[in-house]
Amino acid sequence: MKVMMRRNAAGVLSAYVPKKDLEEPVVSQELPGLWGGTITLANGWTLALPEMAEGTSLPITVEARRLSAE
Repeated sequence: MKVMMRRNAAGVLSAYVPKKDLEEPVVSQELPGLWGGTITLANGWTLALPEMAEGTSLPITVEARRLSAE
């Protein structure tokens, strides 16, 4: 699914899913860097993000995979 990753003015990382009109803050990350691991959103979704270069700037739209919907 297409997911837009962005950071707001306060520095909070969030994910926006246009197809679901859903925006949720990221509450945990599997890896210290954002790319190539999983993230957990405030609503309980776990998303697997693609591998990307460490210096990739935000906002960016990526193809993520949803692992859970709890």
